[in-house]
Amino acid sequence: MTGAVPAKSGHGRRVPMPDALDLAIDSPLLKRLYADWAARRHARSMPARDDFDPLDLKYALGKLLLVDVLYRPMQFRFRLIGTELVDRAGFDLTGKSLDAYPNPEFRALMRQHYLAVVETRRPLRSVETNLVLDGRVRRYEALLLPLAADGETVDMLLIGVVYS
Repeated sequence: MTGAVPAKSGHGRRVPMPDALDLAIDSPLLKRLYADWAARRHARSMPARDDFDPLDLKYALGKLLLVDVLYRPMQFRFRLIGTELVDRAGFDLTGKSLDAYPNPEFRALMRQHYLAVVETRRPLRSVETNLVLDGRVRRYEALLLPLAADGETVDMLLIGVVYS
């Protein structure tokens, strides 16, 4: 079963963001990632990639993805994929488009979630309970966070993924 909790749109004005409780985040690591993201927003709708020093996120580096958002046409490109995520998946799509993801059903789900974050400009929590990796069913919780160099237009997604 897959569940996603998108937040309401607020394009063009500063809208209060949900807190970790509103998003029903279970993972302490993802709660911390959300708090780090929220602290870097300041008076903007969302922080920029430049607001993060990778050293500040070393607690989560192996569990993070950075995904470029490309417009006209809308595309998503994996800029960075954490080593733990690459190891679990068994392949590395760094530098490649989401279209290169080998499983079409999961690729469609990822595209749906990425588009929801871009369109609403708000965080989204996703839980997957039936993902098969290494021949075993796995559960993960993911937190998708929008980033914008101009504070308004989503140009990157910061995604944390925690397997259980």
